[in-house]
Amino acid sequence: MGNLCAGRVAIVTGAGRGLGREYALMLAEQGAKVVVNDLGATAAGEGADLTPAQSVVEAIREAGGEAIVNGNDVSDWAGAKALIDEAVGTFGRLDVLINNAGILRDRMMVNMTEQEWDSVIKVHLKGTFAPSHHAAQYWRQEAKRRGSPVSARLINTSSASGLFGNVGQTNYGAAKAGIAAFTIISATELRQYGITVNAIAPRAQTRMTEGLRERTEEEIKRRNPRWVAPIVVWLASEESGDVTGRVFEAGDGILKVAEGWHAGPGIEPVEDPNELGAKIAALIKQARPNADIWGRDIAS
Repeated sequence: MGNLCAGRVAIVTGAGRGLGREYALMLAEQGAKVVVNDLGATAAGEGADLTPAQSVVEAIREAGGEAIVNGNDVSDWAGAKALIDEAVGTFGRLDVLINNAGILRDRMMVNMTEQEWDSVIKVHLKGTFAPSHHAAQYWRQEAKRRGSPVSARLINTSSASGLFGNVGQTNYGAAKAGIAAFTIISATELRQYGITVNAIAPRAQTRMTEGLRERTEEEIKRRNPRWVAPIVVWLASEESGDVTGRVFEAGDGILKVAEGWHAGPGIEPVEDPNELGAKIAALIKQARPNADIWGRDIAS
């Protein structure tokens, strides 16, 4: 076992399988005490089963670490508060919150139902905001009590679908883009208390990505969630105190800092819309092609 996170208390949501499981195991390997939160629902968000979370806790304990199971729904306001309270009540403190829980309800936008939209937005976006709100309140109170900043870490989960777009995922992509914006804004608001806020856009083979496309055995190995966990664990450590407001792409053979929207070419405002056609065409010609921005030419 290492000591990068020795003595730190971390919550990982959606930690029963896939990425969350790897985060929890590696945090424990590096000395953290871990709250393994997972409803145990299907990839579509149906049902509940604490068995996956319990198996992670058992693996951590068998290796000599400390961990507990938590089955609260992080998209429920009271459930999210209870999650934070249990971490503090059990281990006496909280240092890290990793918002990883999520579901998929993929559908082309014209066929998507209201329930498919609402459920994905709720789990991802509210399921990030609710525990973050309660954790940030706890850390702010701690900073005021101490009279000095804490060394807390909030780590969210975005996605290439939110950063670059993906067909069939207007709900999921919108939620993940929202999480990226939430990360940047929260980082600015919480810096004064010693709280850093970053996000991961993982590229990994999990039950949520299996079946989306065929991959070779080598590609699957490159997309093992174990390759994403190191940056998450490092961000959870005290070493990362000067890094905040960033989104990292990780896994599938890469580790990158994502760069967001920036101002492109522009003109003076035009009063008459009849004059805009040629001017907009000239602006688009000056701007980077869609393929350079999004990784594909959405206009084709």
